[in-house]
Amino acid sequence: MTWLAPEVEIPEEGLPISAAAAACGLSIDALRYYEREGLTLAPADRAPSGRRRYFERDLSWLASLVMLRRTGMPIRDIRAFVQICREKGSELERLAVLETHRDRVLAQLRETQGHLTAMERKIRFYRESIAKT
Repeated sequence: MTWLAPEVEIPEEGLPISAAAAACGLSIDALRYYEREGLTLAPADRAPSGRRRYFERDLSWLASLVMLRRTGMPIRDIRAFVQICREKGSELERLAVLETHRDRVLAQLRETQGHLTAMERKIRFYRESIAKT
């Protein structure tokens, strides 16, 4: 499964870093940071010129990292998840990490829903108050 927009076409020679970053919703600096921090499954392939090039597997992985970050997973947890993903036969451990994070996201959603409900009450109060004047 890929998290990339369907219009992303990857040429046979791969995408340069700027296009790969844009396809995943990252800045070039953020993509380089992910690489420096060892969050990619493997180092980016290099063209004969020495420039990085990215393929479907790279972009799919990066897009997954972006999704985890945007759902609030800390870098330290992502780093641990990456380590687990590098181990063959670690599907149970991967599942456990994702389920634990899902539980955190669900708790945050419940908290946010409570805040939204309170805001809606306040908005209703002020609209009614304004309508009476």
